[in-house]
Amino acid sequence: MKMENLESISFRKLNENDKDLFIKLRLAYLNEEHNLDEIERDQLIDNLKVYFENHIVKNDFIGVIGEYNGKTVSVAYLAISEKPPNPSFINGKIGTLLNVFTYPEYRKKGIAGEIVKKIINEAIKMDIKVIELKATEEGIKLYEKIGFKECKYKNMNLKI
Repeated sequence: MKMENLESISFRKLNENDKDLFIKLRLAYLNEEHNLDEIERDQLIDNLKVYFENHIVKNDFIGVIGEYNGKTVSVAYLAISEKPPNPSFINGKIGTLLNVFTYPEYRKKGIAGEIVKKIINEAIKMDIKVIELKATEEGIKLYEKIGFKECKYKNMNLKI
């Protein structure tokens, strides 16, 4: 099915009735990034159900999807957390953009960029001053075009 143009995409926020869709889209993204095995997939499903139920109702997790002819084709999530305030985010609220994902046949059409912009608008409404993300090599140009900049601090982690 060939998409006519970006105007043929409808966008909406996920809501409390979208738990199965949230899980499906998160798994699609994670499978592409990590090639999940069946055990990992089953564990993730259980944990994602709990996460969704705990966070979407508290409005500290936002998902925006793009749909074409009734089919979900793209998604992005924003996890909102609170940290001790500092000059970069004076109220302590910070968003983490994650799971920016578009099914392969719909990529390079501007859908992900529109979804990220809608996530940013939701963040503005919630008085979030900073959105952080970890970009893949393929996503860097998209994020820079929208206005994201590389930070002086590098992401690091310690697996325990």
